[in-house]
Amino acid sequence: MRQLIRGVLLALCLFGSAHAAIDTYEFKSGAERERYRTLVEELRCPKCQNQNIADSNAPIAMDLRREIYRMLEEGQSNEQIVDYLVARYGDFVRYKPPVNAKTLLLWYGPIALLVLGFGVLAFILIRRRRGAGINASNTLSEADRARLATLLDKKQP
Repeated sequence: MRQLIRGVLLALCLFGSAHAAIDTYEFKSGAERERYRTLVEELRCPKCQNQNIADSNAPIAMDLRREIYRMLEEGQSNEQIVDYLVARYGDFVRYKPPVNAKTLLLWYGPIALLVLGFGVLAFILIRRRRGAGINASNTLSEADRARLATLLDKKQP
């Protein structure tokens, strides 16, 4: 039984390593390698909802890494590369999209919801305080209050 489990684990390890994507690119300098690494870590994979291009094994991420390498070899700047990818895939490929009319809800929506939540909470608390004050003062008549006071006095030694 142990041999079967070991065999299955070995097969799973081999299967996982067979699908791992390793990109080996030759760079002219260390600065260019750092630019490449920065770009692939800052850009989001269009297929893998919240994974950057560097970490994704999706075919489109491999193509994008190859395209970024090609553009770096051509001497294009980081801004030109990002602009090309944004023109092709939209602002989704950026982790920090620019503030414009399309992204206002994305940038300011959470703050608006937080303010709205605090406003609703304040409204509920104020309403409860007003209701509790009115009910407490009008609940007992003077006779009931006097009777309650006498009963409480009897219980106290």
